[in-house]
Amino acid sequence: MDRFLWASGIASLCALVFVAYLIKYVLSKPQGNETMARLSRAVQEGALAFLFREYRYVLSTALVLAIGIAVLGGLRPDLPLGWKTSVAFLIGALASTMAGFLGMFIATRANARTTAAAQSGGVKAALDVAISGGAVMGMGVVGIALLGLAIVYKIFLGESQIVNGYAMGASLVALFARSGGGIYTKGADMGADLVGKVEAGIPEDDPRNPAVIADNVGDNVGDVAGLGADLLESYVESIIASLAVATIITPTVAGSGYAQAFPFFTAAIGIFASIIGVMYVKTFAQSNPQGALMNGTYLSALLAIAGVFGYAWLKGSDFELDGHVYRWYGPAMACVLGIISGGVVGFVSEYFTSSKYKPVKKLAESAQSGPAIAVTEGTAVGMQSTAGPVIVLAIAIIAAYHFCGMYGVAIAALGMLATTGMVVAVDAYGPIADNAGGIAEMAGLDPSVRKITDNLDAVGNTTAAIGKGFAIGSAAFAAIGLLSAFMLSARLQPTAVTLLEPKILAGILVGGMLPFLFSSMLFRAVGTCAYAMIEEVRRQFRETPGLKEGKEGVHPDSTRCVDIATRGAIKGMMLPGFMAIGFPVVIGFSLGAEGLAGMLVGAIVTGVMLGIQTANSGGAMDNAKKYIEEGHFGGKGSEAHKAAVVGDTVGDPLKDTVGPSINILIKLMCVISLVLAPLFI
Repeated sequence: MDRFLWASGIASLCALVFVAYLIKYVLSKPQGNETMARLSRAVQEGALAFLFREYRYVLSTALVLAIGIAVLGGLRPDLPLGWKTSVAFLIGALASTMAGFLGMFIATRANARTTAAAQSGGVKAALDVAISGGAVMGMGVVGIALLGLAIVYKIFLGESQIVNGYAMGASLVALFARSGGGIYTKGADMGADLVGKVEAGIPEDDPRNPAVIADNVGDNVGDVAGLGADLLESYVESIIASLAVATIITPTVAGSGYAQAFPFFTAAIGIFASIIGVMYVKTFAQSNPQGALMNGTYLSALLAIAGVFGYAWLKGSDFELDGHVYRWYGPAMACVLGIISGGVVGFVSEYFTSSKYKPVKKLAESAQSGPAIAVTEGTAVGMQSTAGPVIVLAIAIIAAYHFCGMYGVAIAALGMLATTGMVVAVDAYGPIADNAGGIAEMAGLDPSVRKITDNLDAVGNTTAAIGKGFAIGSAAFAAIGLLSAFMLSARLQPTAVTLLEPKILAGILVGGMLPFLFSSMLFRAVGTCAYAMIEEVRRQFRETPGLKEGKEGVHPDSTRCVDIATRGAIKGMMLPGFMAIGFPVVIGFSLGAEGLAGMLVGAIVTGVMLGIQTANSGGAMDNAKKYIEEGHFGGKGSEAHKAAVVGDTVGDPLKDTVGPSINILIKLMCVISLVLAPLFI
């Protein structure tokens, strides 16, 4: 046991050493002129203020839940709950919090440095700084997550129920961080766009717009801190899902040691593959940033595949799970299926969201007919995009099960996220590039600088869509693995879970409804936050003489907009978060373990569809707007552009608030059910 823990611990420390190197590298770069540095500091201060307020609420909630778990264990000593699970739960919550702060720290300092690099060195230099900043988030996520898991596993001797608490803590913080950050960023973004670009007719990121600083802060709290917590949770739960299945089904049979060690070695291999992928992008990036980022991602995946098969060939053994004997190469094959299916889901996301391909070009063309058609077509694009990924995931699940049962399905999720360090790096680089463009605009730099940052930003939207595709695909795999572990923990026999049982049917219906109810709460919270932001921007334009006209010495009150977005996000995230915690408990006690299993099935099915659709609808609408801004169909200021901006304001909360939060929702409900399963027996 100690050998695979040592391997994962060493890999984690290597990731964190690489993070330290990248932080030093980014901070060594110049920030540009004083205006650029001042704007960067304003974003840093706003982002830090939001994070402190958000995590104060989140960690208070986590502490209350931890106390509740400990008290429950004291009252029911016959249950595998108690203070140990509480400690693991809090460690998971703190790991997720640390990842968020780490990513935020460097992203808000890499923005102006990326702008300065674009000004002095062009595309390659700007991409180098942005990807280095993104890689701090990516490698920090996997380093912190795997090190924390290895420590918990070692301290508590691999006790499954306790280790599951670590995943529950990470998942809880991720849900609040992703939903709260998403509400903040989209409320600020909609306020800045609708009043600034549509009503006032001023450019994006114009310094006259009071909501611009809040918008740039939002890019970081939503797409960096929220993203980091999201992918850390996905990464941890993909490992724990496979450990839970292996531990519950095969505690003593031959080969179980290999089955339990495999996830840790796979994660370690993925870390080194991701480091090589990041260095490839930094070294070989030229004038084609998307090609460099995609090639780095593919290189990491190929190295992970080679490493996993190498480990299986050297150390693998046949093993028995649930009465079936599986060959040594079964986990490696399941892992490869996850990597390949993740790549396919990512490519489909790219096809439906990139301006290089027909769907986005057609969407941009339809914007000439007005905002209603732009929104309708964008929604249709997202719905259409669900078909390919779901078929691929279904085939991969069947194939993974063939190679090593439900353990294989969980391992496929880990395979999809084996190179999380690289996936998060190319995803987190996007907000840095977006902020860099905003700083270039507000600092009044030459338009050629903004052109470079816009190019990087457009690529960032596509890589973000790919990252969201990986996240929702892995959520499907991991949730199914966690569901299987829950059923085994609750001692549910396969014959007991039947569609002829009314409690199960009722649970499926309730579960199928939950992603929609959850999404409606987030959507409404974004709308409420955006409404307050719009009214504030209008008020400042109306009541501050010379602001709209750009009179020298007249500046907007950006601090008030940041405060409005912060209060709106905190208020909007609490009820959806408590709903995700409460429903598994309520259904478990009212309908029993069978009904809860049905609820999880319903939530997984509708949640995966809704997650893919919302992420890709939003990505397509966003890039259609950018495609028009490049000069197509009339360019900036045209009627098509105004319609696309409206479409983008609908699409943004879909892709950055609703979509990413749903995959956390389904996994959080699964892991809560798994941790509390003994209560429902």
